[in-house]
Amino acid sequence: MTEEGPIPLVSDEAIRVMEPVLRRLRRYHRHTVVGLERVPRVGGGLICVNHSLATYDGFLVGGAVWEATGRLPVALGDDMIFKTPVLKDWATSAGIVPASPTAGLDLLRDGHLMFLAPGGMWESLRPSREARTVRWDNRKGFCRLVLRAQVPLILAACPAADEIFRIRASRLTETIYKRFRAPFPIARGIGPTMIPRPVQLTHYVAEPIVPPPHDPACEREQVEELHRTARRVMGELLSR
Repeated sequence: MTEEGPIPLVSDEAIRVMEPVLRRLRRYHRHTVVGLERVPRVGGGLICVNHSLATYDGFLVGGAVWEATGRLPVALGDDMIFKTPVLKDWATSAGIVPASPTAGLDLLRDGHLMFLAPGGMWESLRPSREARTVRWDNRKGFCRLVLRAQVPLILAACPAADEIFRIRASRLTETIYKRFRAPFPIARGIGPTMIPRPVQLTHYVAEPIVPPPHDPACEREQVEELHRTARRVMGELLSR
């Protein structure tokens, strides 16, 4: 922590590599963000997004936050990322931290703006018939994090991100994920290829959800209430 805020976790080299890539993707998808002024300019905060198969739409809104606020959100990443050679090194340089309750709590308490897709990889594998929905039923850790850290929860949704790829429902996809926690989607982009479809992407940012004062004796009830609110608000954003 410095007088200016928490020490950034993203390396200069990662920024140099990622910036032109994100710029091209932004143009390709004509990406915009509605409600960016709702992202806190100082202090800890948790930005939660829906998880598409493309995944990079999350980086697009992260880049928009950086340009608007000068803050580089740090992300919590799936364990599979850190078990994959090369990818794990890139993830570390890009400010992605292995997901764990302890890591997330420390980052928020240190004043970081943190990025998280609560549904994780399992949500990204949803077939297209489940487009514009989230798989958050048993994913409540993010609500516990903001409650314990006493920071705002900011929901950001990109409804059209589910149109970048067409994903087929598949028992094979489900079996491989459940057994090995590895992605094996049956999907396509433009035509029969995996080239992303050039759909226009817009992120919608909701008003921050401020958690109540943390009461350890009633934590379970408080988490449940936050979770209900978060799912309702995310559903409203995804219906746009």
